Amino acid sequence: MKRFSAQYIITNSGPPLKRAIITTLDDGTITDIEDTRGSLPEKNSVEFYNGIIIPGFVNCHCHLELSHMKKAIRNGMGLTAFIDQVRNTRAAGNESMVSAAKSADQDMYSAGVNLCADICNTSLTFDIKKESRISYLNLLEVFGIDPARAGRRMEEIGKTAGLAGEMNLPFSIVPHSVYSLSLTLFRLLREATSNNRITSLHFMETASEAELVENHSGPLMESYIKSGLISSGIETVKSHSDAVLNEITPNGNLILVHNTFADTDSIRNIQQRGNLYWCLCPNSNLYIENRIPPAGLLMDEGCNIVTGTDSLASNYKLDILEELKTLQHHFPSLTIQILVAWATSNGAKALGEQERFGTIEPGKKPGLLLLQDVDLQNMKLLPDSSVKRLV
Repeated sequence: MKRFSAQYIITNSGPPLKRAIITTLDDGTITDIEDTRGSLPEKNSVEFYNGIIIPGFVNCHCHLELSHMKKAIRNGMGLTAFIDQVRNTRAAGNESMVSAAKSADQDMYSAGVNLCADICNTSLTFDIKKESRISYLNLLEVFGIDPARAGRRMEEIGKTAGLAGEMNLPFSIVPHSVYSLSLTLFRLLREATSNNRITSLHFMETASEAELVENHSGPLMESYIKSGLISSGIETVKSHSDAVLNEITPNGNLILVHNTFADTDSIRNIQQRGNLYWCLCPNSNLYIENRIPPAGLLMDEGCNIVTGTDSLASNYKLDILEELKTLQHHFPSLTIQILVAWATSNGAKALGEQERFGTIEPGKKPGLLLLQDVDLQNMKLLPDSSVKRLV
């Protein structure tokens, strides 16, 4: 049995509590929350901290298997050049790739992540996840712009899904992006994933996506032709909105990732779907496109916002707190309460794991983190704010 208290507790199930006492079992399961109304009584074994206790973070978008590519790609080149570099440099020996992924998993846990949706193109990270202290949802990603190869792509991901099933790892098969799937592949995938609980999609990450989808032109199209990825013509969805509303399973939650170039009309149209979450990975967007996602616009439109880190190919750390600092820097009105909700309870809901994660409530085991060196008066993060894992 352990007891924790701090200047504030953000439970996500009510307003912040001042100097409340959280009691947990040794395995981290919360058994009680005592609201002291700010008057902390003297009790044996209560660990008191000068900061804010919050639930463990939820990373709604990560690519663990790209961890070996840290600092391998120069920043600021734009998405098309970034994709070309990933395509040309991601291959490496399995041993070095596994070692980098294992280290990244450990670093992510130390940085406060308890639940993570991780994109998988292979089964490389499956053994790591079986032993990890992080709970993972494996999003097995499909892509392929050539319609002639659509059936082969589905067969390949089916084998990966079979292995995940054999290892008892939770997974969903998901599309990569609007610009990287042929219409044929989208429709094969929609049929195969009709029962998905969770689907994700890289979304409106660069301006050239619309050029490819709507006009079959632009930098992405040139890259496909140069790389020999199109052999039998090109067929795409009509638009980003059409993909979301008509070409992806309407069942379960859908997480749209990046949204850097999302605009008002697209957001309002897409919001018709329901069960929709908008994932922000601002440090990755700055790394690739030197652009920040429109968090203010998404808030104004009533969107459900969650956070992710993307990969070490496009980020310096897999650290949710650093993402929150970046968001607050660019959107100063954001408070710690809002940011923590995006990175915890909203993320847990997006991944369908709100019964276990995201809030500090009796019976749950969300992990407990201490936010340190914060502006407690204004409830804002500071450049030197850090997180310490308590449970």
